[in-house]
Amino acid sequence: MLDVVYKNSSSSAVYGLGFVGAAIYFISTATGFWIGVLGFLKAIVWPVFLVYDAFKFLGS
Repeated sequence: MLDVVYKNSSSSAVYGLGFVGAAIYFISTATGFWIGVLGFLKAIVWPVFLVYDAFKFLGS
């Protein structure tokens, strides 16, 4: 018997668009090469910053 699994990956599209936007922002505001590399790394984990700031705002 063949099982059919349906997956909806709309969250990956949101993460992908957020990654591109964050990478453009962080790299465009960088003042040097290594700051740009750090900005790229920050763009990979941008949801961490979003959730942290949301919890900081809601906790205050």
